[in-house]
Amino acid sequence: MNSPAILKFRRLGIITIFAVYVVILMGGIVRASGAGMGCPDWPTCFGQWIPPTEEAQLPPNYHEIYAQRGYENTQFNPVKTWTEYTNRLVGVTIGFLIFLTAGSSRIFLKTDKTIFYLALSSFFLVGFQGWLGSHVVASNLKPFMITLHMLLALVIVGLLIYTIARSQRNFLSQIDTHLLPNKFKTVLAVAMIMTLLQIAMGTQVREAVDFIAKTNIGREYWREDFPIIFYIHRSFSSIILFTNLWLVWKIKQSVAPSTLLFKTGLVQIILVVVAIIAGISLDRLGVPAIVQPIHLLMANLIFGAQFFLFSCLRYAEKKPNLSTNG
Repeated sequence: MNSPAILKFRRLGIITIFAVYVVILMGGIVRASGAGMGCPDWPTCFGQWIPPTEEAQLPPNYHEIYAQRGYENTQFNPVKTWTEYTNRLVGVTIGFLIFLTAGSSRIFLKTDKTIFYLALSSFFLVGFQGWLGSHVVASNLKPFMITLHMLLALVIVGLLIYTIARSQRNFLSQIDTHLLPNKFKTVLAVAMIMTLLQIAMGTQVREAVDFIAKTNIGREYWREDFPIIFYIHRSFSSIILFTNLWLVWKIKQSVAPSTLLFKTGLVQIILVVVAIIAGISLDRLGVPAIVQPIHLLMANLIFGAQFFLFSCLRYAEKKPNLSTNG
């Protein structure tokens, strides 16, 4: 039975993971709405800690001020400014949450130091993510920097998921997986790699969309200018669907519906279906801005579910041994 301190650590870790996904969603909203330069400076926004709500609150020559800093055609838009500022506030909230999570992980210093070091690494990565965010703004939203920023968020999520799973390995070791086929874990690992490849291809498509958006072409005609990677990305989704269907089918055949593995597998396939529906909507409905962040979030959630399932299987296959750091 877990102690109150361990339960507190788990709750903080889960809340932090949820918050990271909120940041990923907010980042998708910022990018889809074109609000990335809603705050052209960092850490302040138009030189203020609390952004203005109307243009009259800015200096009359603010266009010239930011033009000298390398930001051409800076135009204040309250919706975009506060969208980007909200994204930053959520990012700061993660900093506090991960600090609390790292602090509460001290209880494992005598039993499993790796958990403490993993949580501490997550804290430093979040700090690096904040620094990288400032450089994303300074780069005037270069696509490569945006993609790197997003991928680092995925690394942080994976690290947190593994940390929480490791802290619960006594519980996870009780999961009965002997009916699962021997190749199940291998196929799951392949599915995770496929998801990462799909996300990478999606970022390439996203960069192409950003480039097309700068032209005067209407959204309904964007699809005609999509690069070949878009069609590979679209076709690859069917392979991902069938691979995940096989995984969930094997889970259904091997474990009880009340188990954590079954529930995780069910969530996983639901996420895949929603992601595909969102992708079809982007393809057929002229890339609606409201769907773009949903599609991105689903892709990240799919990897998170797969990685959690993989972590569960790792500890379900052996008895816990708190005297080692294996």
